Amino acid sequence: MEEYFVKLVLWGVISWTAAFLFIRKIFSNRSFEFCNRIVSTIHATLAVTMASISVEDWSCPVCPLASKSSTLQMQTMAVSLAYLIYDLVCCLFDDKRVNLDNTIHHLVSIVGLVAGLAYQKCGSEMVGAIWITEISSPFLHWRELLKELGYRDTGLNLTADILFAVIFTIARMIVGPCLTFVTLSVDNPFLIKAMAFGLQIVSAFWFYKIARMVSYKLTKWASKKSCLKTD
Repeated sequence: MEEYFVKLVLWGVISWTAAFLFIRKIFSNRSFEFCNRIVSTIHATLAVTMASISVEDWSCPVCPLASKSSTLQMQTMAVSLAYLIYDLVCCLFDDKRVNLDNTIHHLVSIVGLVAGLAYQKCGSEMVGAIWITEISSPFLHWRELLKELGYRDTGLNLTADILFAVIFTIARMIVGPCLTFVTLSVDNPFLIKAMAFGLQIVSAFWFYKIARMVSYKLTKWASKKSCLKTD
């Protein structure tokens, strides 16, 4: 990994931490998780934007396959790697977000991005994975932010839940497997292939949990509406 990208990752970790501390100061009456989710939303927006700009040909977004990474692709990976390192440490201070599947997701993503930066290869596949994993993240965080703002069990919160579930499903369970397949089928380093497969397994597990959540929320909402009509 070139010294420039090592420095970029280090400065990125410092920058994400500083952003959290700044937001924490502004929203001092809000929870630790609330402030961290604002940072996460900023990262997701930035990551998707950078990943989109780095696409060379939108008729084939992940082309050329197994090729040397461009400078912009490497920068996109470095920014996301810095965020994931920050967020992994940050989650250790937040009891609500310390869980096995979230930790595995962070570690798999970190190892994959480090490998991508080290090999300086398969940049198209790597930024494609970043795009897929982050496109639903703002909706994930918004639904939690809305709860703390007092909109729990409201139509607005349900809308955020459904949008998150739909976008997550399309990105990770339709587009994701296609990207995983092409990553595994071309001449990419074994570690990159292993991380792609591992990330897809985590995504499938989260899809199962999200499907259960949406089913519960819709049933609860329908029951609430029925009770209001009866009253």
